Amino acid sequence: MGIPTEERIKINVFETVGENCCVAACDGQKVYEIITAALCENKKIELSFTETSELTPTFLNSAIGQLYGCFPVERIESSLLFTDISKEDEIILKRVIERAKTYFERAYTCRKALKDVLGGEEDA
Repeated sequence: MGIPTEERIKINVFETVGENCCVAACDGQKVYEIITAALCENKKIELSFTETSELTPTFLNSAIGQLYGCFPVERIESSLLFTDISKEDEIILKRVIERAKTYFERAYTCRKALKDVLGGEEDA
C-alpha cells in the first residue's frame, strides 16, 4: 500500500532525566546515549520536552550538540524530531545546534589540514 514507515521511538526528556529542570550535562548525557543508540539502529526519534520547565545550553550541548561530532548532519536532521518545546527553549536549541555544527565542521577542517601538512594515516 505504500512505503513502509520506519520505526520511531519517543524519548520523553522529563522521564529520562527524572525532573523537569534540565540543566546538568550529566542529565543531557543520559538523553544523548539513548538518541545515539537509536541512531545507530537507524531509528527515527521523537524527542519530547513535555513537562520540562527549564532547559539550559549546557544540558542541550550534552544531549544534542555532541551528536554532530558523531553523525552526519543530514542523518541527525532526517531522524530527530523535537516536540512539545516552548518557543523560548526552541531558540536555545537552535543556537546550540548551529554552534555544534560550526564547531565540529571547524574541528574536522583543522584535523584534515593538519593531516595534509604532516602527512600520516588516513584516520588521523
